[in-house]
Amino acid sequence: MRYVKSIGFNSNQPIGRGFNFPYDTARSGDGRIFVLNRSGSISGLGNRIQICTFDEEWLGEFANGTLAKPVSIAFDSTDRLYLTDEVLNEIKVFDSEGQPVRSWGSNGNGAGLSGPAGIAVDGDDNLYVVEQYSSQVHKMTPEGESILKWGEEGSGEGQFNLPWGVTLDADGNVYVADWRNDRIQKFTADGEYLASFGEPGEGEGQLHRPSSVAVSDDGMVIVADWGNERVQVFSPDGGFHQMLRGEGALSKWATEWLEVNPDEFGARKRSDLELGDLPKHLLTPYHVGSQTDQLFWGPVSVKIDSDGRLYVTEHSRHRIQVYE
Repeated sequence: MRYVKSIGFNSNQPIGRGFNFPYDTARSGDGRIFVLNRSGSISGLGNRIQICTFDEEWLGEFANGTLAKPVSIAFDSTDRLYLTDEVLNEIKVFDSEGQPVRSWGSNGNGAGLSGPAGIAVDGDDNLYVVEQYSSQVHKMTPEGESILKWGEEGSGEGQFNLPWGVTLDADGNVYVADWRNDRIQKFTADGEYLASFGEPGEGEGQLHRPSSVAVSDDGMVIVADWGNERVQVFSPDGGFHQMLRGEGALSKWATEWLEVNPDEFGARKRSDLELGDLPKHLLTPYHVGSQTDQLFWGPVSVKIDSDGRLYVTEHSRHRIQVYE
């Protein structure tokens, strides 16, 4: 995979252009990029979905202040956007212009949910939602009616420990980022266990708290190895293929902001933001990521668009790195 560009920059403002702890992305049928922000504000202000283009034209935002702890977003074939909220125990549905359509979960409508996190949509617009606190995958209709559940707490095949992300491949198989078990599990659309990718550790092919998973058209399994501050690519048979650690350059938004803030631009030029010799106590993946500007810091989500581009969302560096 080859680095293409970065999108976004940090903004502490609760509204307007600039990301504040982005958690996930989704692309609409017309190519717009929707970015889910999880600001951490107690009031919920700043928790919102922003819309931009690949060329970083900012188009607007919606749902500001109406979300508690949003986790993931996904579009269906009709460009309805589904959002999970792990604190409200809800799924919220919006149209492609950001207008609310419906919601279900803790409000008593539709299927009950327990910490909904990752969400994916199949070819029939059925939803696959990972419920982290009940350690299961929940398949539902677009209206929130329960179709199927599978999984239980544990470390065996088909068991989960705080599962987080989910995706589907071209054949409809389901992949789950089993966060605390440090692995990816693969299932049929009916919940039959098929395979496992990864094991605990920091080496090639090993994972530490994987948060998201995506599958390319040729079956390569791409994992946000969140705890190791990196992205790993596995072959369809589960073998290690490639490691991405981040190559982030300044985005268009960041460059424009620095150009009108010369003091900040000067401070940045004087700072040592490149990978260097760090003291021993800063050699953990977290500290290396936090001290090195171009590397991933908090790679929480991986998504592949219809053009085969990979979007890596970094919540701690408030940007998206794009690869092809």
